[in-house]
Formats: sequence, C-alpha cells, structure tokens
Amino acid sequence: MTDSSLPLIDVAPLVAGTPERARVAAQIGDACRAHGFFYVTGHGVDAALVQRLEDLSHQFFDLPEETKMQWRMALGGRAWRGFFPRGGELTSGRPDWKEGLYLGTELPADHPLVQAKTPVHGPNLFPDVPDFRETILAYMDAVTQLGHRLMEGIALSLGLPASYFAERYTADPLILFRLFNYPTQAVPEGLDVQWGVGEHTDYGLLTILHQDTVGGLAVHTPGGWIDAPPVPGAFVCNIGDMLDRMTGGLYKSTPHRVKRNTSGRDRLSFPLFFDPNFEARVQRIEGLAGADALDDSAERWDRANVHAFSGRYGDYLLAKVSKVFPQLRDEVL
Repeated sequence: MTDSSLPLIDVAPLVAGTPERARVAAQIGDACRAHGFFYVTGHGVDAALVQRLEDLSHQFFDLPEETKMQWRMALGGRAWRGFFPRGGELTSGRPDWKEGLYLGTELPADHPLVQAKTPVHGPNLFPDVPDFRETILAYMDAVTQLGHRLMEGIALSLGLPASYFAERYTADPLILFRLFNYPTQAVPEGLDVQWGVGEHTDYGLLTILHQDTVGGLAVHTPGGWIDAPPVPGAFVCNIGDMLDRMTGGLYKSTPHRVKRNTSGRDRLSFPLFFDPNFEARVQRIEGLAGADALDDSAERWDRANVHAFSGRYGDYLLAKVSKVFPQLRDEVL
C-alpha cells in the first residue's frame, strides 16, 4: 500500500508473461473492486524515456502562447489533435486551469480511417521542438504495450481468458494521449477555482498516468476523497466507464479531480487512454457474479447511467469530448 491507501502492484510477472501473473491479476481485481485505482511498478517502461518526455514537454510549454498556438487544435480538424491554452478545456462545464497537447495514434493522411473521415483518427500536430516527435511516439508505443498487458491482467482477474479484451475490443485499441501542464498560480480571492480539473470519470477502459513530482491528483473512494501522490517510477492506473459498463458495475469507474497547482513550479501530467476500438460495440460480459448493472446515475458526477449505453464506443467518446470542447465540436463535427 502507499501513503494514499491506493495499492502499489508490481506487474513485472504480467509484463513478462510468467506464471506469477495470476497473483498479480488477483491484486488488480481487488483494486478494481475496491475503488478502481492502483499504482503499477515493474512495468518495463524506460525511466530515461519518461524523463526525456518531461524535459521536452517543459521546453514546449515554456514557449510563448502565440508560438504554441501554431499547433492549436482547430488545425487538427477531425483528428482532434493539437494544443489548447489555459481555460480551453471544460470539465463539468467549467474551465480547467491547465494547458495541453492532444495526441493519439499517428496515422498518415492516406490511412483508410482518415480517408473515411473517422473522428479522432489522423496525423498528430507535433510541435517544432527537437526530438519531441520521436520521444512522444516512443512513449506512446511503450505505454500502449503496457496497456495490452494490464488488460490481460484485468481479464484474468475476472476469470476470463487473457485474450478476452484483445479479441473483442483492443486488438487495435483507440489510443488517446495527453500532455498536460498545470502552471503554478495563486488562487484568486473570491473565486471558486480550487481545481485544476474538476470531478470526472474517464470514458474508456484503462487510463495509464504519469505525474511528475508536484502531484495534485485526488480520488473519490467509497471512504471519501484521498490524495494519489506521485510514487517514483510508478504509473497510476484507473478504469473507465466502458469497463464499468462491461462488468455490470463490478469494476467501477472512479471519480477523480486535480487540485489547483499553487506549488511554486509547473506540474506535468501525461495520461494515456487505452480504449476500445472506435467501431467496437460495447457489451456486458455475460455470467459475471455480483455484476448487478445498477443505475447509479443519481450518484454519478454527470448523472449518466453508463449501463444504459448501447452502441459503438466511438459514439460514447464523441458525446463526451464534445462537451469538453464545445466550440471545436461545432467547428469540426
């Protein structure tokens, strides 16, 4: 356990595919049933790669805003990629106190999905920072591979074949990646702006987050809000709405938020969203004991019943991100 009471799980046996992965899967299952959040170590992602991405991200975010706006999201079109400035993203209808760079699987303009004008698919807008493009792509690839292994562990934790999710949803996962910068700022007097990001759940299957040493993440567990401070060398993982939907509520997507950064130095956060394929039809896993699929919309932050959703994952995703960037939705979709 960590100081935050979120479990710390060594996933090396999962990454290596050794027999001990059953024990690791059981630990993941316990965490998913308890509160849907856990730290992972032994993940095999090169620490030097992570540090390089931090260094280059600071270089980018330190640029003047007018320079960063050369890669603004409006230029990314339907791919929904690029930079947004502070206050440019909404959570629960309120501006977040952060800036960011939206990225995803790199697809060329002649890729069939891009030719078909599939939303959130296409080329990235890579800022003109030396080695940034190569480092981003290497990081996304490494963490995506970790996502495949973790989903095998989640499948095993449910008593399913390790390949369950890959065969149905994630052979070609939808990967969305974000570089977020939370500038340090004093909270203005008289304004209710204590959150860098407001309360929310993630949309898909699994989020794999690197946060720098500043911290600020808070998780709404059954026992109340707790901090999820940085753990050196560890990723924070949490499950999203679609895994909640698939497991009939056995594994809950947990609300979380980010505190306003008043630390005196800027904070970096890198969430990678490992999600079902855009065209995948999300269905409940049959025969799971204890999965009641109860309508918990009265308790959810967005008053939504995820168990009522039926259809393509892409439709669920677009409905959510359109609320985050309403202007971009109107311009692009």
